[in-house]
Order: sequence, then C-alpha cells, then structure tokens
Amino acid sequence: MQKFKMALLLGGAFVFAAGAPSFAATLTGTVTSAKEGNMEGVLVTAKKDGSTMSVTVVSDDKGRYSFPDGRLSPGHYNLKVRAIGYVLDGPRAVDVGAAATTADIKLNTTPNIAPQMTNVEWLNSMPGSDAEKRDLVGCATCHTLMRPMFSNYTKEQLKGDLFPRMADMASQAMPGLVQKRLVQRDQARTFGGLDRLANYLASVNLSSSQEHKFELKGLPRPKGKATKVIITSYDLPRKTMQPHDSVMGDDGYVWLSNFGENSLSKLDPKTGKVTEYKYEQTRPGAYANGNLDLEFDKDGNVWLGMMNQTGAAKFDRKTEKFTFYPIPKEMLDEETQTAMVAPVYSHVDGKVWINSAEKPRVSRLDLKTGKFEGWKVPWNGMGGTHSAYGVYTDSQNNAYLADFPSQYIWKIDAKTGKSTAYMVPTKESRPRRGRMDAQDRLWFAEWWGDKIAMFDTKSGEFMEWSVPFKYSSPYDAQSDKAGQVWTGNMMDDRITRLNPTNGQFVQYLMPIETNLRRISVDDRGSKPALWVGAQHQATVMHIEPLE
Repeated sequence: MQKFKMALLLGGAFVFAAGAPSFAATLTGTVTSAKEGNMEGVLVTAKKDGSTMSVTVVSDDKGRYSFPDGRLSPGHYNLKVRAIGYVLDGPRAVDVGAAATTADIKLNTTPNIAPQMTNVEWLNSMPGSDAEKRDLVGCATCHTLMRPMFSNYTKEQLKGDLFPRMADMASQAMPGLVQKRLVQRDQARTFGGLDRLANYLASVNLSSSQEHKFELKGLPRPKGKATKVIITSYDLPRKTMQPHDSVMGDDGYVWLSNFGENSLSKLDPKTGKVTEYKYEQTRPGAYANGNLDLEFDKDGNVWLGMMNQTGAAKFDRKTEKFTFYPIPKEMLDEETQTAMVAPVYSHVDGKVWINSAEKPRVSRLDLKTGKFEGWKVPWNGMGGTHSAYGVYTDSQNNAYLADFPSQYIWKIDAKTGKSTAYMVPTKESRPRRGRMDAQDRLWFAEWWGDKIAMFDTKSGEFMEWSVPFKYSSPYDAQSDKAGQVWTGNMMDDRITRLNPTNGQFVQYLMPIETNLRRISVDDRGSKPALWVGAQHQATVMHIEPLE
C-alpha cells in the first residue's frame, strides 16, 4: 500500500494516513496534582466543538502529554481526563491555533471514586469468594456493576423480583434500549448460583447500610509503554447503537454490526461520517432486533449473524443490497438465536457455518441451494452444559466451536461431519471468541480463565497466557502481522497486547467505559493498530500504539 504524508481531514481534526511520520506537537503540557506532582498515566482527551470525534493521549513519566501535529486542527477544544482518584481542576477547554499550544493541566483528589471504578476494581475491592464474584460478572454484560452495587435490594427482593426481570431481558437489551425474550432464560444460566448470588449481592450493596462496608481500591494508572498510544474515538449517531463488532475492511471503511437494532453501518475514518443500512425485521413479531457477528467472505461481502431475527445476512458492498438467509420454519423455535456466521472459507466448499446460541447447536448453509442442513449437536450424550458461541473455520472450512459454558474447543470435520472435543487446560475457562490465523491456529479468549489462548488445529496442542488482572474477562483475541496478540477486556476498560514469545503484556486504558467485545486488528500501516466498539457508549475507537 502506498504511504502518504499529507494529513486527512477528520471530523474537525486531522489524522495522518497509515505509515506517515509524526511531527512536532500541536497541543502539549504537563499534568500535575498537589498530591503527586507530575503525574504519569493520565489520559487527556481533546474534543473540538461540534465534532463527533475526540483524540486521547497519555502523560509520560515526567507528566508530559502531547498531541502530535496533524491530530488537532485549529479551534476550540474541551478537555477531559481519566485518572482514578482525581478530577480535573483546569483548564477545561483550550484554543488550539496554527502554532503549538501549551496547556498545563491540574488535578485535584476526590474522596468519592465510586463513579470512576471499573467492574474489575469493584470486584477486587469487595470481600467474597471467587465463586461469588464470578456470579456477579454476569451482571455486567448489559450495564456496569455500579447499578447493582448502589441498589438496596434485599436477598428476597433480588430472587423474587430482580433476577426474574433480568432473565426476561434479551441478550441485546441495555438500559437505553429494552428488549425482552419470548421465553425467559434459565436464571441459573445467567446468574450462576441464585441463592449464592442473592446472599452475596445483598451483603455488598446498600440494602443494609448507607455506605459500602469495604474500601474502594483503584488499579494502577498506565506506565511506560502503556502511555505510548493515541486513541481516536468516533461518536455514532444514536446512543442506542451498539457497535458489537467494529471491523476494518479492505475498502478503508470500518464496518459495524448493531447489537440491538436492525442495521449495518460503515464508518469513514477520514471524515467520521457514518452511513447506516437499515433492514426490516426478517422474523416479524415480538422477536428482539439486532445482529452480532460481522465477517467478510473472499469476495468482500459483509456477513451478519442475525440473532433473534435468525439466520445470516449477506451485504454486497458494491450494490449496497442485502440477501437474507433466514432459518427455515422446521428448524425454528421461540429461542432460535443465530449469533455467529462463518463465511471466511466458504469458497472452499460453498458452505457457511452458523450457530444457535440459546439452544446450542450448529448448522451449515449451502450457498448454491440456499438451504440449511439440519442442526448438529456435537456434545449429545456428554452431559453438562455446552454451547457453540464462537464459530471459526480453518483453511479447509472445518468448523471450530468455542464451547462457552465449559472448557472445550470442538472440531466438526467439513467432509465427514465427525465431532472431536479438545479440552482447554484451564478448568471452567469459558472460551468465548477469537480468530483463526494463516497457520490454522485458533487464538481465543478465556472469559472466566482470564487468559489468552492458542489452539494449534494441526497438533491439537494449547498454549495459554494469563492477562494481568483477575476478573478482567477477555472477550476476543486476534494476532497481528508482527506476531503480537490482542484482546479486549469486558470488565476493566483495557485493551491488552501480548508478545507470545516472551509473555510480556502491554495494557492500554480506554478513555471511557467500554464493555469491550470484538476486536479488529488493522495491519495496513507500518505498525499494527486496533479497532474496537465501546458497546455501552455508541462509540468506535482506533488504538494506535506508538512503540
């Protein structure tokens, strides 16, 4: 790809094209507080008036922050910071001119850090057993732990009122977009031990006290390499948009699935413009809207897993038209939910794999006939709870399933239909999502294991690396062209980059609460970067490590 040196206009700011060199700083300064003096690891965000994008940098070991030349065009910018235990004293805004601008930032300590706490910080602050805290992780899928931690529900009210209401909510529900299930989900599947969770939550919330009975503790701020990053954030048009999968395409656009609404979107990183392609319900009625998995086939078509609307959708980027492949009536029930679609190697045999998440099973779509094969249930007779959450294919279009409730990776042979189970070394690891690399190695995240893992599909061997903080709940994993592996943590607002050769991690703190899901490596530039959606914030973020 040709590398350009000119700047590109981006929603009221400037950003350099992939591979372009950086120049002198446009906006710079020092972050200080009376308590610490010069402060390392403070996230400083600048957003121009009227813009839909913001840029974030991090202060270094001398307290210096710097927005490189070309990232901020002249104008009036509002400033925000992220540093647990501190609030911004000033300045709150700055005028950036054509020449370099200096704005030294002062922070004050705050006695109330609860609104700043990530889910991991709540869990690591609270007393309780590992099993009790793992149950509570399930409460942070649709919202943060702030809600249950500041509730005053007793254990009786939790079991008799709250848990049943939450089990009625669709997977796509969020506080600003309520969607219900037609069939209530098994509460134990969602919340684990119901008695245990009710007793535990009532003991740590505000049902028996006006204040929490434990000390709130924050995680350390970023240091060293973790401060060498630029994060560009793009606001989406509606707060109800949930950019579950935000994936860079070969056309230079970032393509977005929408977890709670019937649409596909593309984001232009050069301008910040979002183009939305809406579609009507493909399963009319009181079935939850939205889509989840977004993938590309060899021809560049965009595919979506259609969730409760069922089946798969193919979007032709040239004609901008959808083709829908709904699940046939004889394979449907009220709980059918096809979250995943795997068209990456469909050109090998003309078949696309899909899953059913609520009643766990998989099937294949024949692209020539448009018909689905019957459901396959590879764990029949095995006992225990199983699922096919992540569905990925190797270069022969064999399917590999992440068995989310347990600790298995399953292979289904594309030619024979034979199923083989491979046990992940970590017990109750709950493998979630990942990506197959060019060597047919499946990189995936262990949601409960707090690990990144690799499964070699040729040798049948696993390798695992623990991420830094317990309960961080990594969701997805993908390797880049430099051999580094990335994951996004659902519970601590951090992107993790792993060097598998030496086991070293770098963690980049995001400027906002994110509930990170799918990650998408961007290998187009001289250095790998990452795209990810902030599921709860209707925001898409571009993470660019500087070293």
